[in-house]
Amino acid sequence: MSELGRWVETATRAANEGRWQEAEQAWQRVLVLDPAHVQALFSTGVHAFQRGRLDDALAALRTAQVAAPRDPVVALSIARVLREQGDQDAERQAIDAALASDPYFLPGLLAKGDFIERRGQLKAAVAVYKNALKVAPPPARWPPALRSQLEHAQEMVQRFGTQLAEYLAQRTGTRLRSLTLAEAERWREAGAILAGQSQPYPSIGNQLQVPRLPAIPFFQRDEFSWVEALEARTGDIIDELRGAMAADGSEYRPYVAYAQGTPVNQWSELNHSRKWSSYFLWENSRPIQAHQARCPRTTQALLEVGLADIDGMCPNAMFSALAPHTHIPPHTGDTNARIVVHLPLVVPENCSYRVGFEHRRWEVGKVLIFDDSIEHEARNDSDELRVVLIFDIWNPLLSEGEREIVRLLTAARQEFEFHA
Repeated sequence: MSELGRWVETATRAANEGRWQEAEQAWQRVLVLDPAHVQALFSTGVHAFQRGRLDDALAALRTAQVAAPRDPVVALSIARVLREQGDQDAERQAIDAALASDPYFLPGLLAKGDFIERRGQLKAAVAVYKNALKVAPPPARWPPALRSQLEHAQEMVQRFGTQLAEYLAQRTGTRLRSLTLAEAERWREAGAILAGQSQPYPSIGNQLQVPRLPAIPFFQRDEFSWVEALEARTGDIIDELRGAMAADGSEYRPYVAYAQGTPVNQWSELNHSRKWSSYFLWENSRPIQAHQARCPRTTQALLEVGLADIDGMCPNAMFSALAPHTHIPPHTGDTNARIVVHLPLVVPENCSYRVGFEHRRWEVGKVLIFDDSIEHEARNDSDELRVVLIFDIWNPLLSEGEREIVRLLTAARQEFEFHA
């Protein structure tokens, strides 16, 4: 190894071990051998900055920049020295030089946002902070040296989003009240997305995805002729629920039941857990005869509604029990060809349901009709059990001919995978 190489190695090792004075002396030896050595010039400038010798730091870093004009780290280091010297115009130029070399340079974006914020231009600073957060890794992997800056950027963006959302709501409030409920919900969601408080929630079927169907989180009750008749039977259905729970409590089995060795992702806490359990009347298109015999009035009510029928997939119909202080994490269902109905039966306080942007609270005897191919989640934050009747119906936007195609496609896939 050359003498220059040995001094570079010595300086680097000393710096890594925190022996700053020894590292600084070694870098000075490097500069004697090679006055344009970029790493030595940069490190010498950093050492001088740490000691408060701003002029010496700037001189060394300027020389390093001449040798490495496209290095964003050198340019940003110059900006930090200039900030300490109070030269705002030159500081801004140095930050711009760093980002001209690399527009995605995260420390440079944070420095630019901070510079603009210090000048009182908060909205412009937020725009830069948004870009910084876009190129940053997930929070769990934020570099320790940048964490406080990224946390500040995140706080600024969130605060601005809240203020913008409030402003949009104020400006549109009167007009929204003149719209139908469905229209108003759509435009509240649009405002939340515009303010960065939400995101678009597409329809994502885990099995069959029907394209060109609108992603409607909750359907309106008056679109379905059977709603009032079903709700009128809520008392009978609750009676049968209680009978099934008393007689067949062991038949309530975990809804999530992945085989050992299967990646479970968000389902790890609920896999094979009775915290979320179900008593099926139909399961994946198969009637559970014993359960239907125990719950004949519920079964008849569902037959009169008209269930979706896709061989091997649906109908599904079940009493779904969610234990106290249990959270069903965000997920999507199998297909948007069918939609899902909840008839709430046992609903304590502090229970909630979200589909996409929209949140609902279950009310006993009041159905919720939704597209479960849109991300959704449920919470029971109470001290009591929550139970709803869940079942599938066809998406009303599909014609009879299209429903037949759904059946054919699903059957063909099963034939190919398991029989062909």
